[in-house]
Amino acid sequence: MEFKPLFLLIEDNLIDQIVTQQLLKKVFHVEEIIIANNGQEGIEWLNTYKNNQPVIILLDIQMPVMNGFEFLEEYEKLQEEIKLKSQIYVLSSTLDPDEIKKIKETHYVIDFLNKPLSVEYFRSKI
Repeated sequence: MEFKPLFLLIEDNLIDQIVTQQLLKKVFHVEEIIIANNGQEGIEWLNTYKNNQPVIILLDIQMPVMNGFEFLEEYEKLQEEIKLKSQIYVLSSTLDPDEIKKIKETHYVIDFLNKPLSVEYFRSKI
């Protein structure tokens, strides 16, 4: 059976949403990408997701309402069942070395990816 993850893009910038969606659709041939405009929407979606399909989360850091670091704190409180079927990749344009260090030290984050998304590098990671 082919590996067909569901993508959850947690990103507040409309242009980045569109660009990332198009890249994922073209490279991974997915029809639907879930968009959350901030971390809170992402947590709410994860809490209601009942499918067993793996979820790949692309997480921005700088967002209103709930930023990426706040999302990661709330993610840690989710049921283990949810965390076992999801992978988090931070997709950010931050150059702040402290933020990058914090991201890379976070247990649930698989990798830090720079914007715009390099789909070839990303494909090699998943």
